[in-house]
Amino acid sequence: MGRITKNRKASLEKLEKDKAYSIEEAAELVKEITHAKFDASVDIDVRLGVDPRKANQMVRGVVSLPHGTGKEIRVLAMVTPEKEQEAKDAGADFVGLDEYIEKIKGGWTDIDVIITMPPVMGKVGQLGRILGPRGLMPNPKSGTVTMEVGKAVSEVKQGKIDFKVDKFGIVHTSIGKVSFTADKIKENAIEFMNMINKLKPSSAKGTYIKSVYISSTMSPGIEVESKSFID
Repeated sequence: MGRITKNRKASLEKLEKDKAYSIEEAAELVKEITHAKFDASVDIDVRLGVDPRKANQMVRGVVSLPHGTGKEIRVLAMVTPEKEQEAKDAGADFVGLDEYIEKIKGGWTDIDVIITMPPVMGKVGQLGRILGPRGLMPNPKSGTVTMEVGKAVSEVKQGKIDFKVDKFGIVHTSIGKVSFTADKIKENAIEFMNMINKLKPSSAKGTYIKSVYISSTMSPGIEVESKSFID
C-alpha cells in the first residue's frame, strides 16, 4: 500500500468511520476535506439494486442541475445550414456538418457533447465506431437528436447531464465544483437523486438505492444517508 499523504490523513481524520452523513453535512464536509490546488469536481456515486444486464432494469436519464456542473462544456452542433445560426446563438462552440464529419474521421474528438438533428443522423451514424466508445454518439433519449437545436444546446451549456448505470450497478457523475457553496452542492445532489428515484424500474426488487457517496477529485468518499433523498 502506498504512503498516505499528510492532506489525505487530515481528510480521513475528519470523517467518522462507518457513519453515513446527511446531504447537508456531506456538502459541507466535501469542501473541508479537499486540499487540491485547483477547483476540483464534486462527484456522486450511487450504487443501485438493479441488474444492468437486464434491459428492463437499465437506469438511464438526463437531468438539468439547478446550478450546473461548473465545467465548461464544449458543444458541437452538427446541423443543416438553416439551423447553424440558431446553434451559434445558443452558444455552440462548433457548428457545421460535413467538415466536422471529416474532421472526426481524422481523429478529432475535442468536444464534450454533440447535438444533431434527425434528418442528418444518417451521416452522423457513420461515426458510430469513433463516437460510441467515447460516449459522444447523439441519442434521442438524451435529447441530443432534436429539431429544437437551440434549446438543446442551451440546456447542455447550463448544466444538463446525461447519465446511465454501469455494468456494476453504479451511476457516477459530476454535480459541481468545490468552489460551489455547500447549498449549491446539496441542491444539485438532491435534483440528481430525485431523477434517480423517478427512474426506478418496476422490475427492480429489494432495496433500490443501496449506497450514495459524495467525493471530490482529491478527497475520500463521504457516505450519504439514502433517506436524505427520500421525500
